[in-house]
Amino acid sequence: MPSGTVKKVISDRGFGFITAEDGKDYFFHRDGLDRSLDFDRLVGGENVTFEVEASPKGPRAVKVQAAA
Repeated sequence: MPSGTVKKVISDRGFGFITAEDGKDYFFHRDGLDRSLDFDRLVGGENVTFEVEASPKGPRAVKVQAAA
């Protein structure tokens, strides 16, 4: 499971971006967060783990959860 850091959160639109340890950026939507994270409290800089899923607009992060 990849890990990374929440880079940016666009709270009024319900999505954000994660920078993975390999340097790639992944889109995530609030619906892709695990219960361990509250989208409304994300500000950026949180360490997370996630899975990558294909989408029509490219790979995205899903099952995003707080890193242990």
